Amino acid sequence: MKKLKLLTNIEESYDELRYKTSWPSKKQLVKSAVIVMIASVLIALVIFVMDQIVDNLMHLIYSFGN
Repeated sequence: MKKLKLLTNIEESYDELRYKTSWPSKKQLVKSAVIVMIASVLIALVIFVMDQIVDNLMHLIYSFGN
């Protein structure tokens, strides 16, 4: 009996995840997560500072019009 293509794909995916994928250790995972969090905070701060600069610049430009 011929298997459904979907079931074959699911079985192959499971086998690949189970036997062929190398998973990081807990230490590596925590280290990577900390790096991502720090990078996210730094990018958010850069965007915030840029937004404040543009906002102040726009207020300065529009204040000359009044």
